[in-house]
Formats: sequence, structure tokens, C-alpha cells
Amino acid sequence: MAKWQYSKGLHALGNGCYAWLQPNGRWGYSNSGLVTDAGASLLVDTLFDLAHTREMLEGYRAAIPAAASIGVVVNTHSNGDHTYGNQLVPGARIVASRICAEEMALPFARPEERAIILRDWERRGTMGRWLHELYGVPGDFRFDDIVYTPPTETFEHELGIKVGAKEVRLVNVGPAHTGGDVMAWVPQDRTAFTGDILFIGSHPVVWAGPVSNWIRACERILGWDVETIVPGHGPITDKNGVRAFKTYLEFIAEAARKRYDAGLSVEDAAREIAFEAYTDWIDAERMVINTACLYREFSGGRVNTDMESIFAWMHRLRKDLAARGRH
Repeated sequence: MAKWQYSKGLHALGNGCYAWLQPNGRWGYSNSGLVTDAGASLLVDTLFDLAHTREMLEGYRAAIPAAASIGVVVNTHSNGDHTYGNQLVPGARIVASRICAEEMALPFARPEERAIILRDWERRGTMGRWLHELYGVPGDFRFDDIVYTPPTETFEHELGIKVGAKEVRLVNVGPAHTGGDVMAWVPQDRTAFTGDILFIGSHPVVWAGPVSNWIRACERILGWDVETIVPGHGPITDKNGVRAFKTYLEFIAEAARKRYDAGLSVEDAAREIAFEAYTDWIDAERMVINTACLYREFSGGRVNTDMESIFAWMHRLRKDLAARGRH
């Protein structure tokens, strides 16, 4: 949207809604949102570590009186770049889908495990090398001072939360990006915060799937009366951004199906697709994860690629993309 600059920090969306953006939206650089009314406030997502979350909270509080005491935090899904800063909002209700809370509690998802892997990355195989490359020292994120802070309340399908006189509607559309993906819609303000159901200008990560369900989530947004949409990663958008992202999902599903039927391996298919289209979108190495998920769908679960292989293939593709000026 030409109306909105993609710049770091606070953006007033109007009617007491705000966004905090972190360009350029690559791995770990997520967005958050704030809904306020009559002195009350609800925060949509914390950030990947304490330093980034603290900067975000201080930015909100310096500009918005209602942010001085945030009553509710919504975790849109279980990934650490949307949850690891929860401890910095003490006393708030932390609300998430039930599946999000279950995924956050898994050992590999917790911040202390990420810190351990990064400290011992040389002995952790491809996963360790990958995390070290993305987040290692010197790096922008620190995980060893984070205290695991899970949701205090969960729900299944939909939940309405009052913020002053406004209602924020929480809608669980997972599994898609993860097992339990929640979007926050503020009908009165025609504004939505989608978490990682939307990536704008970057390839998404299909950790869970099915992609068909993710497409239905996009259709859900398009059915809302909404004009301002804050994605999990990337610039503020509108329904045109949702349509473009839905088209991307349809494209990769068709492209992967063609290669699955032709007998290509996951890695070979992902490499072809990554170099075929959307070449201006960042983080194209994620096509490996996305193709693996689609192959699992097509095969009824018979293609069950292990994560060690996926990260090895993704690492190779990332290097090749960089060699061609794509990073």
C-alpha cells in the first residue's frame, strides 16, 4: 500500500490501532499490533527476544498512554518471533489457541532449547549450522535470558475480547502456517492483524499445512469488511496483498503437484520452483519446506522428509540463491 511506509517502528493506523514493523521481515523480524480504546489496550504478539520486545513496548508506551498497562496479549501462533517476549508484559492475560499453547510447550520450541543449540551449534548437525548462520554470534537476537512464558488462556475456534467499547475477534484458522494460527480482527476499525497467515513480499513457511486450508484462511480475510491489514512479516497491506498472497499459495500448490506427478525429489522440485517465479520475494530457500509439506499432502503422508534433510537442502538453496544475487 502506497499509504503506508515500510519503516521500522510505530505506525498509527487510525481509530486507536497501531502496528510495530520490523523491516525487512526476514527470519525472526516479525510485526506486532496494538488495539486501544478508552484507556484499555490489547497487544498482538511479542517479538523474538527481550531486547526487540522491550524496544517495541517502549515505542508504544512513549506514544500511546493506553499502552502503559497492556491488559491482554494475543499470541497468534507458536513461533518464537511472536511469543518469546511474553515475559515483558507481566500481569496481562496471554491468549492463544489451544494448539498454539501445546506447540509452545514442545521442547524444541522453547527459548532455552534454542539457546542451547546456538551455544553447541557445531555438534548439532545441519540444524545447528542453520540456526548459527541465521542467529549466531554476532547476531541480532539473544535467547539465553528468555523465560518461557506460556499463554494463560486458550480457546478452540473463535473468541471475542472487549478492549474498551471495541470487540476484537480472534479467529483460529489453523492448521496452516502452524497447527493453530489466530488472526485478530477489529470490525469497528476495519483493521486486521493476521500473524503469519500473511507474509508480504517474502516466501512464507508452511510448517504445518495443508496449503488448501491456508488458502481458505485468505478467503476468510477477503470476506471481512477490512481495509487495513498488518501481516506477520512485511509491510502493511490491504485486500490486494491478500489476493497476491493467495495467488502465491495456489501457484506453489500447482507447481509442486506437477513435479510430484513427474517423480521429482522434494529438493529438485523446490529448486525449480524457487527459480521459476516470485524471484523478487525474499527468503526463497523456504520453498524447500513448502514443497516438502505439499509432497506430504499429495502422498497422504507417505513422503515424510526428516527435518535434518530439509535444513540441509534449504542451506544449499540459500547459498545458490546468494550466488545469483537473490539474497
